[in-house]
Amino acid sequence: MIRKSAESFRVLLATLVFCCTLGACSPQSANKIIEEAAELQSTSEDERLNAFFEDSFNARVANSPEFQTRLGLKTEDYGKWDDYSDTYYLTTFLDRRKAELVTLKTEFVYDKLSDDLRLSYDLFVFNAERRIAEAVWYRHFYVVDQFNGQVTNKIAFLQNNHQIETTSDARAYISRLAGLEVVLVELSKQLADRAAFGVVTPEFSFPDMIKDISSLTAGSLKPGDRDLNALFSDFSKKLETLEISVEQRAELLAEAVAAINGPLRRGLDAIVSELTRLQDLADGNKGVWALPGGAEFYKSRIKHHTTLNLTADEIHQIGLDDVARIHGEMLKIMKRVGFEGSLQAFFSFVRTDPNNFYEDSDAGREVFLTEARQKTSAIFAIADQYFNKLPKAALEVRRVEPWRENSTSIAFYNRPSQDGTRPGIYYANMKDMANFQKYVFTAITYHEGVPGHHFQIALAQELEGLPKFRKFGGYGAYTEGWALYAEQLAREMGFYKDPMHDFGRLQDEIWRSVRLVTDTGIHQKR
Repeated sequence: MIRKSAESFRVLLATLVFCCTLGACSPQSANKIIEEAAELQSTSEDERLNAFFEDSFNARVANSPEFQTRLGLKTEDYGKWDDYSDTYYLTTFLDRRKAELVTLKTEFVYDKLSDDLRLSYDLFVFNAERRIAEAVWYRHFYVVDQFNGQVTNKIAFLQNNHQIETTSDARAYISRLAGLEVVLVELSKQLADRAAFGVVTPEFSFPDMIKDISSLTAGSLKPGDRDLNALFSDFSKKLETLEISVEQRAELLAEAVAAINGPLRRGLDAIVSELTRLQDLADGNKGVWALPGGAEFYKSRIKHHTTLNLTADEIHQIGLDDVARIHGEMLKIMKRVGFEGSLQAFFSFVRTDPNNFYEDSDAGREVFLTEARQKTSAIFAIADQYFNKLPKAALEVRRVEPWRENSTSIAFYNRPSQDGTRPGIYYANMKDMANFQKYVFTAITYHEGVPGHHFQIALAQELEGLPKFRKFGGYGAYTEGWALYAEQLAREMGFYKDPMHDFGRLQDEIWRSVRLVTDTGIHQKR
């Protein structure tokens, strides 16, 4: 394709020279030939750059067995995990970023690119330079914490991403069960290293981390028992879809039991042991300011998340101003529903209103899931009136599994496979139904599902003519900004019929503004 474009460019150039030499070419014709030649040259440079982006993305995929699986690919690495070692990150990963940056800046002419490819060029440079610059802080990040589920997410990965369609897939699953020992031992070593450096998670986080990770080996490993181990249960259910003999099934189940009881248990024990040791070393609940070089690290995080040269004080004030704005909107709804009293009194009413809560039982959880699925279906039914293009992938609504409720957020989205055959998932954490507000979760459903994250993330993967690093990449301000907008869009689409549900939307919005105040208050203002 590139050679063809280059040859076409040479033909056009020769035609221009020939015509001008004979004097048989009008100025208009000459200008047209020049424009066509410039367009072909730009196309050629675009094609070369797109090939570079494709090679870069493929190299990233080749080095990440987990990313391969998330994309829906089954390769020879289907039974492996990513390399989580510091050595890999500081050498292989960063060296590849640096080399790609050099290639991009030395082998491509920016002015010859189309506008679309210039944007991709700029984003690639931005991503690479940011990763390289921020590598200096790699020891400042928590290896395991109570929020991001660095350990429990591996279990969820097996459950949600590792499909079993053949006996080979089943053995790859067992291989991953056993291979988790290497990952968990590596994380344990990093926990010790970071602690020696002066980075230990806050004291309050340890009980939840230890509880959830310890629970991963709980439950029966005998088929037919009621309280099955989470991983054994998942593996057993997936085996049921295979047409294999009773003997083969028994053999695979026995291998899974051996992997869970052996290497997986050793890995989990190692990380729980290290967390228990560090719990005694945790020095209270301090902010980033207490870490080595904490003030500079916090500045780097502000730059990372905003891409702007804002100070913590400026962000703090933005949050305060936004809280005041949203309070004004809340007052209007308070008056609309006829509540007599202050806004603070109205907040207290909302927190105690029986209509705002589901029954604190599995039946109550099922009521929420049913309602969330109905809301999702209702959006899908009219979405084509608002969107020209919708994602192919379906969306499922699920409860966060009890074994990881303590170490994950209140709600989140799990992206589908790139071909849309594996659905996107909206997860809701229903650990404590006493704090699970109906009004707020109406907005969260639109945020995490449709028209929020599912429409934006799933559709991005399906876009044609976009480099894959952009299809599968993301920027918090855009991704979360879209989902926040989607909460309001749902209102414009007519889905907040009860004013109290719209109040819940404002509760969800003010939550973001309050974060600006509390985050800077904790980490900068101490």
